[in-house]
Amino acid sequence: MKSFPPAKIRNVALVGHGGAGKTSLAEALLFCAGAISRMGRVEDGTTTTDFDPEEVRRHLSLSLALAPFEHDGFKINLLDAPGYADFVGDMHSALSVADLAVIVVSAVEGVEVQTEVAWRIASELGLPRMFFVNKLDRERASFERTLDELRERFGAGVAPLELPIGEEASFRGIADLLTDTAIFYEGGPRPTTGPIPDDMAALEHEVHDNLVEGIVVADDDLMMRYLEGEVISPKELEETLAKGVAEASVFPVTCGSATKLVGIDRLAQLIVEVGPSPLDRPPVTVDAPGGGRGGRGRPRR
Repeated sequence: MKSFPPAKIRNVALVGHGGAGKTSLAEALLFCAGAISRMGRVEDGTTTTDFDPEEVRRHLSLSLALAPFEHDGFKINLLDAPGYADFVGDMHSALSVADLAVIVVSAVEGVEVQTEVAWRIASELGLPRMFFVNKLDRERASFERTLDELRERFGAGVAPLELPIGEEASFRGIADLLTDTAIFYEGGPRPTTGPIPDDMAALEHEVHDNLVEGIVVADDDLMMRYLEGEVISPKELEETLAKGVAEASVFPVTCGSATKLVGIDRLAQLIVEVGPSPLDRPPVTVDAPGGGRGGRGRPRR
């Protein structure tokens, strides 16, 4: 069996409101990584993580499922948690053992009740968090509206790393704010990169500058270099961003469409680039029955 050192492991919980697309996102990540050869659909009952007959019949997740895969030399242990209130215990279980929570939010419905529940539990656990705004290809989808809701509910630490290129039927790619490049998902199985489209260049540069300023403020050396007019490299920005994520002070926002495979490869790359490894997290203390330490009990950070 192939082994990975702790620095090359990412333990990730997919959480959020029911219907936001967590299971479809898990399926898309597995497919893009080559862990499965054919992408299943929730509507058909053919997804990897919804395998129970009752889940297949009802077209929704009823229990926690583990879906490991490899990406860029890293092992990602993906926990797909159900999003309905009746199964909040499974969400809590996933978050209590994960090192990163990816909170999936529908660009159509926006922030919902279980979105806030997932945030609250992760916050109580001191768990690093990031967002994936899903379903940008759907009618009535709005990244701007959803981002405004995330900032309103969860504070100034919410930081977009990407912007969608088009929305609803015209959604075709993402603008990577760290590298100032566009990634297009059209015309073939692999995405292509290019310059930011002219009609969104001004907005992208503005949001890019705001993002860079928000990152460099956490590092005095980077801040001085930035104020002196130096262009900070994407690698340095990623390293500083990763520290903010690990400290649960910065909460990146990514975007895409799980069913259309838009932005999925970039999400996996960001998980390994800025997501914490088990080494970046504090040790887990287990309270055993009777007040002792060790044994089988309730884990806590």
